Amino acid sequence: MDLDIAGRTAIVGGASAGIGRAIAEALVAEGVQVVLSSRDPERTAAAADEVGAAAGIAWDTSDVSGADRLVDAAEAAVGPIDIVVVNTGGPPADPDPLSFGDERWEEAHRNLVRSPMALLRRTLPGMRERRWGRVVGVASTSVREPLPALVLSNAERSATLAAFKTLSREVAGDGVTINTLLTGRIATRRMEAIHGSMEQARAAAAEAVPAGRLGLPEEMAAAAAFLCSERAAYVTGAALPVDGGLLRGI
Repeated sequence: MDLDIAGRTAIVGGASAGIGRAIAEALVAEGVQVVLSSRDPERTAAAADEVGAAAGIAWDTSDVSGADRLVDAAEAAVGPIDIVVVNTGGPPADPDPLSFGDERWEEAHRNLVRSPMALLRRTLPGMRERRWGRVVGVASTSVREPLPALVLSNAERSATLAAFKTLSREVAGDGVTINTLLTGRIATRRMEAIHGSMEQARAAAAEAVPAGRLGLPEEMAAAAAFLCSERAAYVTGAALPVDGGLLRGI
């Protein structure tokens, strides 16, 4: 399928590794001029070179004001931004949902809610003016079925999903779509950290996931690339699980 996005421009967050990197690679393969972003400057620059991105620009999403600097630098590198992939690492886990103090809650809110919204405040007006744009958020199946030990992620990602749904209705008439991917158990360092090792993560997935395995970052990337495409112009406000059938709800 020709996704018809060659020559478009994109910012992909959290893209030095894992799902974000796979999405950046998929978009580059489609001919998109990708600005790759992640927290660490050295890793960002290295990943941009390896992926073939147009630029690598570091941004720590805990610094909300940095969204403006990221967009300024991205537009200087590739021009007006057509596609934004909102992706960042998850907050810490703890089996006691009351263990987190105000500082941890505020940090999670900055990373998972305020920074994504700051990025869209800067990029959506231009998309609307040009009558074309794509926003894809990378969230978690926990927004539908909260996961034990992940209260920060459960709460804050759900807030962003609600905000994206609200925005999607406002911008749909301008040719701009906003969708979210709900990540299941994907073979990333985050999954390795949660389970203690990749071997344990694979064993747990074999037991819990109907597909019998962990998903691959490339499988997330394929779904993201479609949602960024011209072919997905009539898909907006959606939350698409990529989870091997893990969710039990309808």
